Amino acid sequence: MNLSLELMLQLTIIIPFLATLAIVATGHKPNLREGVTITACLVLIYLVVNLYQGLLLGNSISVFWWELLPGLSISFDIEPLGMLFALIASFLWLITTFYAIGYMRSHAEKNQTRFYLCFAIAISAVMGIAFSANLFTLFIFYEVLTLSTYPLVTHAGTEKAKKGGRIYLGILLSTSIVFLLLAITSTWFVAGTLEFNLGGIFSEDVDKTVAGVLLVLFIFGIGKAAIMPFHRWLPAAMVAPTPVSALLHAVAVVKAGVFTILKVCVFIFGIDLLAVLPTTQFLLYLAGASVLLASFIAMRQDNLKARLAYSTVSQLGYITIGALLATSSGVIGSSMHIATHAFGKITLFFCAGAILVSLHKSKISEMRGIGKQMPLTMIAFFIGSLSIIGVPPTGGTWSKWFLMMGTIETEQWVLMMILMLSSLLNIAYLLPIPFHAFFPNLSLNKALKKALNSTSSKETNATSNNATEQVAPSGMTLTKSQIKEAPLPSLIAIGVTTLGCLVIFIYPQPLYELATAVLTGGK
Repeated sequence: MNLSLELMLQLTIIIPFLATLAIVATGHKPNLREGVTITACLVLIYLVVNLYQGLLLGNSISVFWWELLPGLSISFDIEPLGMLFALIASFLWLITTFYAIGYMRSHAEKNQTRFYLCFAIAISAVMGIAFSANLFTLFIFYEVLTLSTYPLVTHAGTEKAKKGGRIYLGILLSTSIVFLLLAITSTWFVAGTLEFNLGGIFSEDVDKTVAGVLLVLFIFGIGKAAIMPFHRWLPAAMVAPTPVSALLHAVAVVKAGVFTILKVCVFIFGIDLLAVLPTTQFLLYLAGASVLLASFIAMRQDNLKARLAYSTVSQLGYITIGALLATSSGVIGSSMHIATHAFGKITLFFCAGAILVSLHKSKISEMRGIGKQMPLTMIAFFIGSLSIIGVPPTGGTWSKWFLMMGTIETEQWVLMMILMLSSLLNIAYLLPIPFHAFFPNLSLNKALKKALNSTSSKETNATSNNATEQVAPSGMTLTKSQIKEAPLPSLIAIGVTTLGCLVIFIYPQPLYELATAVLTGGK
């Protein structure tokens, strides 16, 4: 059956929503319910990949649903930035579903049907956001995403979960209503349209002060981007199960936030206007402060998921900085960082959930030596950490390279130093976790000194080559009976996302081409 690209575009939004009906109908049969979810994931990936191929061939793909008022319609369009977001979200929905099967069953989570139901609605909303042709359409699906993920945050049903849910919903709804809705309405009056247009929609003689105020309203109103001081919803939401945390941090919610910021900067303001607005510099420093402050707070967290949550706040600041730099390198770096951060951070959260399920540990101080029991998980955590830090051989290297280039091109030396310092802080709060997992009795400082003096230790290497059993440097003998890795579906998901961190480094061309095409609208 040959489907038109326009029909495929509509089905990307409809299929996940229709899957909710089948998920509810099969809720009493877990295997069938999860089979329905995986089938919907595969169908969505098929549709998105076909749309991607259509975009590469130069096809113009757009769909009009209905018009609420003259010039105010719900419609959809395909362009490179939305396609990048859709590819990431559709693929990671499948991988997160596999992870959730192992996690939810092993952890004996209640209300699993509700979890898969809300997850599917959230992905439907993400597709609507990714392919929105105007701000009005984006705003509707943006709010649907907020409401559909609230039950996921409060999934546990405890008082702590309900409190986290109230903070989550309160901050995201209040920023949308107070700032974002006002920004969209004002933009309609000033520009006369809400349609996304490469280069912006404001006239050349627009009042720069008015446009600058609108930019502030947009940045504050897009609460999902977690710019300080509107970031507390993200750490509060960590009471949710780990698959939900993965959804929040990598697949949907925060990526919808930074995607919207990029979309507004490139297609509503345009980088030429953005570069001369009086409030752009203030917002750049605000994003830089978020990067640094969140990193310092992350260092103080003993709960692993809380540390990763503040790390996400910091990394989102990178994308906001890239968008506000108003340069080609900044936009490319931000676009690529949406993908590289998604794979790196989802890997870390998957590992955190695996540790909780297998060893019932959530505090970093309790994780010394767990590399003996969970070697694959901790190797994956190490690789995911390298990607977040932004060093070879992981994908985060490329996105951070272009972001640094953006600061150099604009001579934003303070921001360049912030990005460099942040990467050092990433090392400080991420790498000790896998290091102490494998070397519990060895100080990291001593290990570094030992590495510098390793040229005089050839005898040790010769001895280790003749060893008859695998022994960790701490003296731990690794035996098969001591391995306590996550359930197989979860372990497969961890392996796939870890591999993704490496593949993006080795073969970044498709990602780079999509990110570059954002600046030309795919033409």
